[in-house]
Amino acid sequence: MHLDQLSALELPIENPVLKFLLILLIILLAPITLNRLKIPPLLGLIIAGAIMGPTGLNLVERDGGIILSGTAGMLYIMFLAGLEIDLADFRKHSKKSLVFGLYTFLIPMTLGMIAGLYVLNFGMMTSILLASMFASHTLIAYPMISKLGIAKNKAVNITVGGTLITDTLALLVLAVVVGATKGEVNAFFWIKLVISLTVFTCIVVFLLPKIARWFLKKYEDNVSQYVFCLTLVFLGAALAEIAGVEPIIGAFLVGLAVNPLISHTSPLMNRIEFVGNAIFIPFFLIGVGMLVDFKAFITGWETITVAIVMTVVATLAKYLAALATQKTYGFSKDERSVIFGLSNAQAAATLAAVTVGYRIILGTDENGDPVRLLSEYVLNGTIIMILVTCTIASLVAQKSGKRIALADSPLHEDSSEEVPERILIPVRNQETSDELIHLSIMLKSAQKQSSLYALSIINPNLEDANAEMKAQKTLNQASKTAGATDHFLYELLRYDTHVEHGISSVIHENKITDLVLGLHEKTKIDDSFLGSLTEGLLSKCNTTTFIYKPHQPVDTHRRHLVFIPPHAEKELGFPFWLVKVWNIARNSGARMIFYLAPETKHYLKEILIKHPIRVEFRPFPEWNELGNLNIILKPDDNLIMVLSRKGEASYHPSLERVPLLINAWLKNHSFILIYPNQPKAGGMPVMDMMHGSLIGPIERLDWIGRILTSLLKRK
Repeated sequence: MHLDQLSALELPIENPVLKFLLILLIILLAPITLNRLKIPPLLGLIIAGAIMGPTGLNLVERDGGIILSGTAGMLYIMFLAGLEIDLADFRKHSKKSLVFGLYTFLIPMTLGMIAGLYVLNFGMMTSILLASMFASHTLIAYPMISKLGIAKNKAVNITVGGTLITDTLALLVLAVVVGATKGEVNAFFWIKLVISLTVFTCIVVFLLPKIARWFLKKYEDNVSQYVFCLTLVFLGAALAEIAGVEPIIGAFLVGLAVNPLISHTSPLMNRIEFVGNAIFIPFFLIGVGMLVDFKAFITGWETITVAIVMTVVATLAKYLAALATQKTYGFSKDERSVIFGLSNAQAAATLAAVTVGYRIILGTDENGDPVRLLSEYVLNGTIIMILVTCTIASLVAQKSGKRIALADSPLHEDSSEEVPERILIPVRNQETSDELIHLSIMLKSAQKQSSLYALSIINPNLEDANAEMKAQKTLNQASKTAGATDHFLYELLRYDTHVEHGISSVIHENKITDLVLGLHEKTKIDDSFLGSLTEGLLSKCNTTTFIYKPHQPVDTHRRHLVFIPPHAEKELGFPFWLVKVWNIARNSGARMIFYLAPETKHYLKEILIKHPIRVEFRPFPEWNELGNLNIILKPDDNLIMVLSRKGEASYHPSLERVPLLINAWLKNHSFILIYPNQPKAGGMPVMDMMHGSLIGPIERLDWIGRILTSLLKRK
């Protein structure tokens, strides 16, 4: 064995290949191994980091690479929290988030100062800084909550919003304490801090989304989009540091700022979550574990005493804050436990505060040793507190999160009312198939009985030897696009001399409920706007049909303007297209502006109570005013026009003019034309008892609500 190979086996390991291999093995094996002991994966990585770290087996040193990757992971957690939050619920519960943020800041600050002054006998400045460490928290358990599918739960939303408030306040306390030790807290200090924070917030909230929208519209390369998002995270973090607060605040605000531009069903969101959960976040957790100093347990009682006091006070304070929030808003015990589990973990902001406090030297003692604002005992006690609080947070969040997820599971509901959903996307070429797939995934409900089908039809009479290869290539590309968002796509290849007949046959054979078509490309002077193929399908196929013309990526729309003709709620197909519009709102986070009649508005307002989205209601224009669509629409708007078939309650002759108006005025806008299905009595689930105008308003609303609840079940 060569000398360089022998040196590679020395501890700590310096060889970059072996070091990275060891870390990957830990990321792979630690959660699997400890999961058998009912230990959460996140906690397993922290324990593994402590064992392999400098004070454990000393296998790996906490060097610059670990710190860099860990910092990225810390920012990633906050970015994901802002990105995955339901903005509609966030705005709805913003006051509750503020109240929880104040609870989880003021209670730890009060208990922390009392413990610092009267239990640990620290000075005033040290006690204030110590209390601010208790007030802050890190969403260590958030990835676990997200995987359980309850990230949109109101308790989770309130906790995430409150995290921004308490961490900001705690880090402002840190900035003030540092300034006070340097004698810089004066009028100029406060003016500078207010101006810098205002400028920082304006840049992140108003400027960065505009840049992001422009970039995501112009560049559709997968790698470029991901690197761009990562750049925004670190740019926001850097701007936060310049403004005088910690980088995690910037990362969280960036997540909130670009939230409307990255839908939860998009390939970009899937890549962001995958890379974060696979690499960055595990590196952060391992790095936190490496900070544990086992020697602190045997060097004296001071460290252990400080660690016990800090851990008890931090945990008790966060529990009291969660309890106060539960009592204030009537949350369940499981929701209280989720709030406590998410908010109890001390890591990112706490590490920042203790590091800064340890570096500040107030003077020297009688032996000439430096007197620090936060002593070595507090530093070691903080590391132990981080380990214990992260352990408690992970265990509590996992246990209560599973109970909430189980309570929300469709298994607890009447499965007989679950409506099977099968979406068919006929694809012709790779250029148009991607956007059709993206829209279909956004339309798709979260229920288990929901499937996607891509269809390519080959005319056997055409003398094209490569026809089958081209069609299969298009289907493969469609599957790849769907797979990028973790959705399975059934590939259907069919030979038929008539495309309309082929699509119609597939619809009946596979019991297709929804059809997503690209807009017909007009090639002849006598071609209609929709084309003979689409018009034929509309007359023969009884499915909810979406005709889509994309002008820009569906995620980059600011608003969706939905025009619903009067009496649409009287049709049996009403809930089946409405739920798709609701899914667009929920998956994109964009504002929905409904133009509708007062009677239809009544139904939608009732639905909003159980299924909130960002919405605004406006009166449906007069039929002769539909020609003003170009005036109503703004840049980055998407038009969704609900049309009707002859003989239906909402049909009006003026609807025949809509395609011509759209063709004339909307060349620079995306739009979706919706043709509702026409279910017959007994032909679809729960329809046999609900036919025609015999349904009363109350019964109809109840029926619509049951179908929407079935289709809107969350993952």
